[in-house]
Amino acid sequence: MKREDIINTCVEHKHALIFAAGIATAIVGKKILESKVVKDAATQGMATVMSAKKDAEECFQDMRENAEDIVVDAHEEDKKEIYVEAKD
Repeated sequence: MKREDIINTCVEHKHALIFAAGIATAIVGKKILESKVVKDAATQGMATVMSAKKDAEECFQDMRENAEDIVVDAHEEDKKEIYVEAKD
């Protein structure tokens, strides 16, 4: 068969080729996802994300506590100013 005949045959049966390519992709994808390397990489990635989440939560909690302290200090200063003005 000539190259042109092969190309014409492929063009005539392009839906069958697309279906076969889809099956081949699924098989190769399954093999890749089941590999130990991918599982180890996914586990390492998940551990990194969980660690980053924990660090972010701790940082947010520290920021919240600092903001609460600032608010309390501001209220105490306001009360002192009101007390001093009322006393005078």
